Amino acid sequence: MKVRVFYHDNCFDGLASAAVFSRFYRERFAPHAEFAYAGLTHKAGGPNFNDLDFNGDENAIVDFRYYSSDRLTWWFDHHQSAFPAPEDEQHFRRDTSGKKFYDPQFRSCTKFIATVAAERFGFDAGPLSELVEWADTIDGAQYPDPPTAVDVSGPAMQLLMVIETNKDPALLTQIIRDMQSRPLAEIAAQPRIADQYRPLYERHREAIEIIRKHSRLDGRVIVFDVSQYHVEGYNKFIPYYLHPAAVYSVSISQSPTRTKISVGFNPWSRTPRLDNLASICERYGGGGHAVVAAISYGPNDLDLARRTAAEIVAELNR
Repeated sequence: MKVRVFYHDNCFDGLASAAVFSRFYRERFAPHAEFAYAGLTHKAGGPNFNDLDFNGDENAIVDFRYYSSDRLTWWFDHHQSAFPAPEDEQHFRRDTSGKKFYDPQFRSCTKFIATVAAERFGFDAGPLSELVEWADTIDGAQYPDPPTAVDVSGPAMQLLMVIETNKDPALLTQIIRDMQSRPLAEIAAQPRIADQYRPLYERHREAIEIIRKHSRLDGRVIVFDVSQYHVEGYNKFIPYYLHPAAVYSVSISQSPTRTKISVGFNPWSRTPRLDNLASICERYGGGGHAVVAAISYGPNDLDLARRTAAEIVAELNR
């Protein structure tokens, strides 16, 4: 039995979702199943799905948008922007397999999978409670304060930094396999993780200073453009750590594969959130959650990204 699992690449919740799904499937359906993993990235034009990707006996997507293929047998997602087009949602609604699940009320897909697996299939997610709790904290921005959110010294935060910046699919696959049975501290202590974390910690400190230098408060929105630096994977709470009075943040970053606009709500803001950030980004081809969303343009679309970011800042300040 071959199970192919597609997950949100370079995302703690994405890898944790793949780990929880894999352990659930192995324990409840096929103890000797062979798992293969592939990361999916949001990019200009949408993910490059095609039916040739679904070559397993079972094919799953976790923590990522729906794909209308009859060869997709399992799906879990919690993003508001889960359906690229109305016909995709219609395809999902017609499904009668009982293996495709969607609930945007969950803060993390990891907790969503653990909850559904326990309630619908009798899966005991207890041994994975540490992983589930940290995925929910990280993806749901449930840190008690900004200093805690930018403190990257603990095992989960060390793993988060490596996951968000690593470009080696083999290492991410190994992390997924380790997450299924090993404590986070044990995973983070492995030399292949620790060796990557040390320089990332220095880059984290540099990113704080880069954002401090280039960010400004425009009304109630933190605005900054770090496209000239290699900091796409910066800690998303740094802006609120530097500008605690802000309500929102809008930033531009760039990598060889995309130009990215990130839009976020300050989870510690005393001002209520009145805007759905996913809905705003959907108008520009992006999406995400009500409190954090993004838009991906091509790597040469920096001017377009700057115009779009300016429009979003103006909207959030109205």
